[in-house]
Amino acid sequence: MVRTNPSSVDRREFVRLGGVSVGILLAGLDQLGLAAFVNAQNTDAFAGGKRLGTVDFVDEGRPMMDVSVGEELDGRLFTDLTGMDLAERVTPTEKFYVRTRGSKLLPEQKSWTVKIDGLVESPSTLSLVQLTRRAKPVGQHLMECAGNARFAHYGLISVANWVGVPLADILDGVRARPEAKRLLISGFDQYQTQSTSSVAGASWIFLPEELKSAGAFLATAMNEQSLAVDHGAPVRLVVPGWYGCTCIKWVDTITLVDNDAEATSQMREYAARTHQSGVPALAKDYAPAAIDQAAMPIRVEKWLVGGKIKYRVVGILWGGTQPIRVLQIRFNPEEDYVAVGEFRQRGNDPWSFWTHAWSPKSPGTFSIRLLVKDPPVRTRRLDSGYYVRTVEISEI
Repeated sequence: MVRTNPSSVDRREFVRLGGVSVGILLAGLDQLGLAAFVNAQNTDAFAGGKRLGTVDFVDEGRPMMDVSVGEELDGRLFTDLTGMDLAERVTPTEKFYVRTRGSKLLPEQKSWTVKIDGLVESPSTLSLVQLTRRAKPVGQHLMECAGNARFAHYGLISVANWVGVPLADILDGVRARPEAKRLLISGFDQYQTQSTSSVAGASWIFLPEELKSAGAFLATAMNEQSLAVDHGAPVRLVVPGWYGCTCIKWVDTITLVDNDAEATSQMREYAARTHQSGVPALAKDYAPAAIDQAAMPIRVEKWLVGGKIKYRVVGILWGGTQPIRVLQIRFNPEEDYVAVGEFRQRGNDPWSFWTHAWSPKSPGTFSIRLLVKDPPVRTRRLDSGYYVRTVEISEI
């Protein structure tokens, strides 16, 4: 199915893309580099053409997008990536994905505290006022649910500008006992209704050096606004580069534990989705729940250029820890991979954009799959075909 677009030469998109400087500065990227990439999208094979619309992805279910549905543990919001503007790297707060909505039993925010206890010389408490005073801008970061999948149109992924307190700063003032080796970070976890799809257990156990290396922080605001309840207000853990199941909402306790601490229920629930070996009983046997390098298309545009139909595939690249040099694409298993036509990556977090001009030789059903070619990096979900998306092309 093709969604029509009545605009002529996609001038509105061109104007939006021309205003990239603000987004570039916010992202801390090289201004001229990204500007050159954006301008290339309008001077290549589609210059002077007319965008006719977009081709829907098929076999991905029919969830409501950009709208909150359900309640508490069963509450969701799936972000619609189809209309993403390449010049706007940040997801609007009202469209930022939600995997679990706020509990109806949450205490009032004005009395909120975060306790630090366990294997410490003396327990302590941080009030919300103290945390807010110490919070500072910590940049743009991507978050993806480990359960982000085809049934949800891959809509459990978003980017925000965050404000928070680095965990390293908080831990510097904690006097730990010698046997303290790990941190159990927990959030409020009581609900009024019984869930039909999720297991209660808002907690994860980390090594302190893992959190420091990732630049983890306790967030108090996103996109220049205080956190909303569904996004973890008043305090949420964010672990850049790790799956969202580790980014605990409604944080109320940081407990120092020893090296033989048992895995939490949330760790066990997400063991398979975070690529663990089985379901380990102890936290020390869990690998970091880091997001591998990944890529997928977010829309396929249909264009009329010089009297001929052409298609432009627009996509995102995220995850991993080092920029890649070569991204490849193919449209069916019997075809060879080819280099993505327009691609530039300056950093892994939050995400990068790419586009590819495509002229199918005949109508049909096509499965779009990406491959990271150079350098060789871990890409477990790409290797499995996890982010393959399918379109039906009826006109060439």
